[in-house]
Amino acid sequence: MRLSAVIHQFFEKYLPHIKGVSPHSIKAYRDTFKLFLPFAASHCKIKLGSLSLNHLTPEIILSFLDHLESERKNTAKTRNHRLAAIKSLAKMIRFMYPQWSASMDKIVLIPQKRTQRQLIGFLYPEEIDTVLNAVDMNTALGFRDYTILQLLYESGARASEIAALNLDYLNPGQCTLAILGKGNRFRQIELSPATVKMIKAYIVNYRRKPMPTYAKRLFISQHGKALTRHGIYRLCRKYLRLVLPEKRLEVLNPVHSFRHSCAVNMLAAGCSVTDIKNQLGHEDIQSTMVYLQMDLTRRRKIQQRFTEFTQAVLSRNAAIEALIAQKEKEDIMTWLDSL
Repeated sequence: MRLSAVIHQFFEKYLPHIKGVSPHSIKAYRDTFKLFLPFAASHCKIKLGSLSLNHLTPEIILSFLDHLESERKNTAKTRNHRLAAIKSLAKMIRFMYPQWSASMDKIVLIPQKRTQRQLIGFLYPEEIDTVLNAVDMNTALGFRDYTILQLLYESGARASEIAALNLDYLNPGQCTLAILGKGNRFRQIELSPATVKMIKAYIVNYRRKPMPTYAKRLFISQHGKALTRHGIYRLCRKYLRLVLPEKRLEVLNPVHSFRHSCAVNMLAAGCSVTDIKNQLGHEDIQSTMVYLQMDLTRRRKIQQRFTEFTQAVLSRNAAIEALIAQKEKEDIMTWLDSL
């Protein structure tokens, strides 16, 4: 069987429709095979179109991985990402063509190279407070941005998940939010009443009228379209740059810093790894275990800082309540004037 035919199935059916892989991840997988296929053809001294499943062996994959590190100077982390993409192909072949299971099992068992996992940078409580205070909530755009930043921190959701939120994903009565995560799987998280009230105020008073195509989307851009994950990334970067020094920004991913802050806050509050895993929508609990790398002393210091932050949030919530109440009053007066 030609490898090219299997690759087509992998990208056109298996990844998007069976596994529900995001377009962003599919692009990363595509980049891997754009490197691997020419390497394999050259290694076997045949034309690329002549590659078959017989050429997909642990030996050629290990040679490719060595090539990435020695010739392309890829890091062990990048090497592991490339290997994960190839393993995913092997799993599909094993699933769709059982007669190849024995060969594919050998590929799936290729070990990843050990790397030192580091806790990705998170925002300290006072930094979150500073970022939120930098938002001008007296404008429709500012209120939307504040709502997104607060939701990112409280939910721990990915930018793509916030961008994909629909209006009916929010259940105000139950204070819950449905999030469509990786693999097209929903998870339900609880929100604080204050955050729910903020989202409702955004919808009623500040949400821009969307184009018909995007009528169901929760967060709308200034042009009436659905806000994209790139838009959310730029939004986060904008406010972080306003208040944080350049050296601090070097170790932070603008969006993921809120996600990691949520996880660290949950850990400091005594939540179990399973609870954090479910909140963040991790498929593999090993992705969550990285947060346990902090030593006990550091955890206690962070816990104290998040406790102090909670007190600051209470006073800020009072200010937000006043702003929402004022807006509701203005709307009523405008309506009366129109009678």
